[in-house]
Amino acid sequence: MRALIVGATGTIGQAVANIFAEADHDVLRGSRKGEVTIDIEDPDSIQTMYSKLGKIDAVVSCAGDGAFAKLTDLSDEQLHYTLRSKVMGQINLVRYGVESLNDGGVFVLTAGILGRDPTPGVTALSMANGAVENFARAAALDLPRDIRIGAFSPPFITETALKMGMSADGTLSAADNARAYLAFLEGSDTGVVVFPGD
Repeated sequence: MRALIVGATGTIGQAVANIFAEADHDVLRGSRKGEVTIDIEDPDSIQTMYSKLGKIDAVVSCAGDGAFAKLTDLSDEQLHYTLRSKVMGQINLVRYGVESLNDGGVFVLTAGILGRDPTPGVTALSMANGAVENFARAAALDLPRDIRIGAFSPPFITETALKMGMSADGTLSAADNARAYLAFLEGSDTGVVVFPGD
């Protein structure tokens, strides 16, 4: 498969790109500065990228950011930023990418465990993750030409937790998480939310 990995320089995205390449898929690595240039917060950037790539078989989004703040401290800008990046960035990858995908292609989006198991101070991210999950469930009903879609909500990634000075208990390595993405890519499911490590 010719697979575009968006966010390929991040911890999750880099591991996904590497696993896909090891499985002999043709990997295109997308990021703000890299092989394929894209900024998912900018709809024009997304459309320009697709116009340059030609036909592909898969788009895997490991991108999207959001604000960490308690509900009573969240500003309008923090909420808008979270929606623009984590939610609309990924939704636009799908909306603008349908015509670039070959028949039977696949979209993979990344939400996160905070949509299911929030902690204090993650209201915006929890909201965004839930939106991404439900978008994937609903979009599967409308996508043409046997195009599939799924959302991934991994737990904290071990490497990220350690960088943040957190305990690695209950985390999942980036490589193990990436293997779950590969299994979905090579499978037949659609309209599902996958919780790697469950």
